[in-house]
This record gives sequence, structure tokens and C-alpha cells, in this order.
Amino acid sequence: MRLIVGITGSTGVIYGIRMLETLKKLNVESHLVMTEWAEKCISMETEHTSDYVKSLATNVSDEKNMASSVSSGTHKIDGMIVAPCSMKTLSAIANGYDDTLVARAAGVTIKESRKLILMVRETPLSAIHLENMLKLARIGVVILPPVTEFYTKPKTIDDIVNHGVGKCLDQFDLEHDLYPRWGTF
Repeated sequence: MRLIVGITGSTGVIYGIRMLETLKKLNVESHLVMTEWAEKCISMETEHTSDYVKSLATNVSDEKNMASSVSSGTHKIDGMIVAPCSMKTLSAIANGYDDTLVARAAGVTIKESRKLILMVRETPLSAIHLENMLKLARIGVVILPPVTEFYTKPKTIDDIVNHGVGKCLDQFDLEHDLYPRWGTF
């Protein structure tokens, strides 16, 4: 399996980091694209560095490199996850405004009929946000905000993050042990 992972400058970069850590553990090929603000959020929200995050991916492209392999439909991938997905990136994707490599790769993922998962992060949601999400959901994009569940009785932030990441991996039928399945606890 080959997945693109986009990390944008919305709070919650730990979701993208945990995604990469898990994909590496599962031996899934990953291609990372981070926005400028994602890199800033890494140092503001975590103890990690951008270099650490980049080291988790199989391949890394600079967000300004619009000639990157992931900007073309001829680059074979199984799908893309944007974790977290800022409202700016959501809007760019929903409106075909490929101003960054994350938005371009997402647009290519859509046009090639490949699975796209957006872990949107914002609250409260405006009507504009909801309309952009609805527009994308109608064409098959999976809108997967990292909503906390409590039936597994999470005890740590890691438990909550793992559940959100696991829900994304479920979309690609990737086996993981990030959270207990319903009926198994």
C-alpha cells in the first residue's frame, strides 16, 4: 500500500505524526507533504521536530514543489490522508484551488478516483465549512474529524489520538491495534 500523508497548519498535528509512526510500523509506504504552518505547529504543540516527522515517511516533498511526483495522476498511490486538515486546505480542495502541494495532491487523488480522507479540525463550524465538507462528501471524500469516543474509556491523550488515527486506517482496511473494537472490551 502507498499513501500520501498531508499535514497542515491546523491544531492537532499529533494526528499526522501518529499516522506516520503507525504507517511506518505497518510497513506502509508513505509520502509526506507538510505545509509551512504544519511545521510551525509541530514545535508549538509537540516535543517533536520537523526532522523527526520527516524521518517517519518513506518519501518527503516540499509543499512548494508543484513538480513533485504526487502532483501527477500518473504517480500510483492507493489514497491520501490529510491529518489534520485546516479549513484553508479544505476550502482549497473543495474549490479546486491547487495553491499548495497538499491541495494539488488531494485534487489529483479525487480526479483519479482514489480514496481521500480529511481529518478536519475546527470548531465551531461555519456554514461555509459545512458547505465545503458537504461538497466533498458528495463526491466520495471521507470527512473524518477526530471526534473523541468514550465507550473505550480513554485514559490518555494518546488513547484519543490513536482512536482517530485508527479510524483513518480502517478506511484503507489496514489492520492495527490502536484501539479496541466494539464488543472486545
